[in-house]
Amino acid sequence: MNKKKLVRTVAAVLSGMAMGGAGAVDLRPDGVSVQASRGDHDTGMAGAAVVWDWEWALLRRKSAITGQTELFVNHWRADGTAGGRTSYTQVGLLPTLRLNLAQGRSPWFVELGIGVSWMDSRFRTPGRSFSTRFNFYDVLGAGYVFGDHRQHELGLRLLHISNGGIEEPNPGQEFLQLRYLARF
Repeated sequence: MNKKKLVRTVAAVLSGMAMGGAGAVDLRPDGVSVQASRGDHDTGMAGAAVVWDWEWALLRRKSAITGQTELFVNHWRADGTAGGRTSYTQVGLLPTLRLNLAQGRSPWFVELGIGVSWMDSRFRTPGRSFSTRFNFYDVLGAGYVFGDHRQHELGLRLLHISNGGIEEPNPGQEFLQLRYLARF
């Protein structure tokens, strides 16, 4: 399979997941988030996102699995190849699945997501260089929901951003992210 066909196929699958299987799509977001991240190789990232909850849920005897989609914008800062600091802007779409214990009544959750992102230029530092501006955005996280109406959320995420081997070099970049979400 060629690279363009692979990218189109992945984008189609993720778009379907992002819609959460819903028939009619309500484009009003269910919340907004802000996040700050620290990455390896002295890289930092801060951003914001709008979040849509899926209408879909899977209730089990001891847990609930739900989903959400995030549309995010991140700003990266890293050491530049010509000295000094360099900035990058990243836009992406991230569908995530979330597991809550006690059939969703527990305030604690774990989440997993694989999304796509696009950067305004290829990420380059003295120690690493991405070969593409398109990258996958992988998330593994845990968090806590609080507030009278469960409208606040604080989470910690591990991020891995790379092109998934579409083109070399593909060194990837890892981040530890602190995220706050407010639901409407």
